[in-house]
Amino acid sequence: MTVVPSYADHPWVKFYEPGIPSSLTYPELTLGNVLSQTVAKFPGHTALLFFGKRITYAQLDGLVNRFSHALSGLGVKKGDRVALMLPNIPQMVIAYYGTLRIGAIAVATNPLYLEHELEVQLKDSGAEILVAVDMFYPTISRALPKTCVKKLILCGIKDYLPFPLNLLYPIKAKIDKQWVSVKRVPPIYDFLSLLSEAQATPVITAVSPDDIAILQYTGGTTGTPKGAILTHRNLIANTVHNKVWLKSGKEGEERILAVIPFFHVYGMTTAMNLGVLMGAELIILPKFHTKEVLEVINKYRPTIFPGIQAMYLAIGNYKKIQKYDLTSIKAAISGAGPLMHEVQERFEQLTKARIVEGYGLSEASPVTHCNPVFGRRKLGSIGLPFPDMDARIVDIETGEKEMPVGETGELVVKGPQVMKGYWNNPHETAHALRGGWLHTGDIAKMDEEGYFFIVDRIKDMIKTVGENVYPREVEEVLFTHPKVKDVVVVGLPDGFKGEKIKA
Repeated sequence: MTVVPSYADHPWVKFYEPGIPSSLTYPELTLGNVLSQTVAKFPGHTALLFFGKRITYAQLDGLVNRFSHALSGLGVKKGDRVALMLPNIPQMVIAYYGTLRIGAIAVATNPLYLEHELEVQLKDSGAEILVAVDMFYPTISRALPKTCVKKLILCGIKDYLPFPLNLLYPIKAKIDKQWVSVKRVPPIYDFLSLLSEAQATPVITAVSPDDIAILQYTGGTTGTPKGAILTHRNLIANTVHNKVWLKSGKEGEERILAVIPFFHVYGMTTAMNLGVLMGAELIILPKFHTKEVLEVINKYRPTIFPGIQAMYLAIGNYKKIQKYDLTSIKAAISGAGPLMHEVQERFEQLTKARIVEGYGLSEASPVTHCNPVFGRRKLGSIGLPFPDMDARIVDIETGEKEMPVGETGELVVKGPQVMKGYWNNPHETAHALRGGWLHTGDIAKMDEEGYFFIVDRIKDMIKTVGENVYPREVEEVLFTHPKVKDVVVVGLPDGFKGEKIKA
């Protein structure tokens, strides 16, 4: 008789790579402390590399301290919200750690937000300070009068560019019609001026691992923007998970290609926070341009490349790909959506690296599952739950009954990286965190070895002629056709069928 394991048996632990334990010890630190520890170990190592401009860990530490003092001088106190509307530039790292070091809460904000989106997030978070790139000022200026923001700190993309790029950038920006000149008069402040006038000594503020670090805004399981409350403990736990899972990662020796946005918790954890925890060199790029990314890989030799399928697909499809040496990359983790087998194979052929699919959500800091990087992986699987994670498949209707192994239902998770709740939203918090479990809104199944497979989103499921059709399954089939570059499947209203399937 075959004994089918239950979820309580945690069958996935048996398939961890050798050396990865089922449970971990997490440092009793804040993210600001993590940076301090790395500075003590590797003061002269490059922390940030930005188009050839290098900032060491010791220099980064001083800049972070200066920003903390600058915020304090502007009246920011522990628990206040500071919105960071920044792409991947040195100012984002400086402002992020500077905000957290004084116990303030960072509100990660997408620089490409439209006026209404920005207004909604700033009003909900109650942020009174916004740090942003000056090129977005036209949108910002229209949104701010409807929010609580009282002070605006502006920086420029050129601020940390090396010579002669710092001189050439304004010319290019004007040609591209992206140049914006804003007079820095209070309540508008200049980022570099604030740093130059502030002290580089540490700011003494009592910050606990259980204090809130960030508000990460997400549509969650219902589509309405909500601020997931993530503590220092949540974010550090997930950063440690990622470090342990990347078994080949060596402190002080890795170079992380950081083109995945830091303003999303996926990039924040798997690139920025992981890099700082490991003493890695963060090779930061504000935007993904295929040729530029290939040139950076070829020149600066990153070893770790967290990203999304669209990035790996663009690299694999680049016509002059043979011009570039991509073999410095050892590992790549693909998140924020499914990784098609053809994309995985092509990227591994080009780099000789391992690329694996992981899974997460903003409410979980974000990664909960991942395929073993150098161990056994399964086609179409999001992999195994991380150490100290628990995961179940429950019925979609009530969310309470455990589904048998192999059957589909809603994926629910619990672990040290799961959020405290949604900011100022007890109703949505109660709905998402039922019975101590985070309800993901994703339809999934687990096999007998503890590998999980995402079938689709509950809200994306297509009901046609009484049958449940999952778009991802149709997309997987269409994607195998050699003439198909990318595909999306949706359900459209149909009077007879209920919904019809459209690709």
